[in-house]
Amino acid sequence: MATILRPYLFSWTDVERSSDLDRFAMLLAAIPDEALVCALEAHRGHGRDRYPVRAMWNAVLAGIVLQHPSVASLLRELGRNAELRQICGFDPGQGSAAVPSPWAMSRFVASVVAQRRRIEAMFAELVGRLTTLRPDLGEELAFDGKAVPSFSTGRRRGSSGATSDPEAAWGTKTSRGTDTGGKAWEKVTRWFGYQLHLVVDARHEVPVAYEVRPASVSEVTRLVPMVEALARAHPEITRRCRTLAADRGLDAGEVNRALWQEYG
Repeated sequence: MATILRPYLFSWTDVERSSDLDRFAMLLAAIPDEALVCALEAHRGHGRDRYPVRAMWNAVLAGIVLQHPSVASLLRELGRNAELRQICGFDPGQGSAAVPSPWAMSRFVASVVAQRRRIEAMFAELVGRLTTLRPDLGEELAFDGKAVPSFSTGRRRGSSGATSDPEAAWGTKTSRGTDTGGKAWEKVTRWFGYQLHLVVDARHEVPVAYEVRPASVSEVTRLVPMVEALARAHPEITRRCRTLAADRGLDAGEVNRALWQEYG
C-alpha cells in the first residue's frame, strides 16, 4: 500500500469538528497582530480605557470566527458567554458589565478599518509563513470573486443623490451553463456593495492574495494585477505555480497573453 506523506497543510475535517471556541483559540495563537494592537493602543492614547484594546480586538476576531452578522449580534453573544469573554481578555470579575457598549464597539471597529495597511501586513506575514512551511504552496492556484452585499439598500437620497454607503456600487454576475437535458440556462445575480477578489491555493484551500473592490469592478480587470501583486509580495509562489484556474469568462485573449508572457 502506498503511504501518503501528509500531502495537505491540514485537515479541514479536523477544523470543522473543533468547537467554535477551539477554532477561535487557534486563530489567537496564530495571528501576528502585535503591531496592529500596539497601533490601536497608541491611537487611543490617554483616553478612557474602560474597554481594553486587546480584549476588543480579540472580540472583533471572535465575531468573524463565530460568523456574527453584526456588532449587535456579537455583543449579545459576549453578554451571555462568560467563557468567550474570558478568552477575549475581558475582566471576568465584571461579568457581562465588561462587554462594550454598541457605540464603543462600532467606534473601535472604525479604528480597526483605518489600520488597513497593518491588516494587510498581517495577512502577508501569514502567507510568508505558509510559504516556508509548505514548499508546494502555490503550485495549484485559483482565482474567483465573491459578492459582498452592503447593508445599504443602494437607494439614492433625493437631496444629495448619494447612497448611505458611498463607496459601494451595483454589481452584476452572469452564470451560464447547460442542464442534463442539454438546455442552456443563464442566471443573473445583482447586488449593491462590494466584491471580494481572491487568489487561493486550490490544493490546501487557503488564500494567498485578496482585495475588496466596489461590486462594479469586473473580475476580468483584476486577475492580472492581482497576480502581479502576488509576484511582488511572494515571488516564490508565482515561481512554483503550475496551474491557475478561473471562471470561463476570464478566458480572454489579453488576460492569457499577459499571464503567459510574464509567467508562462
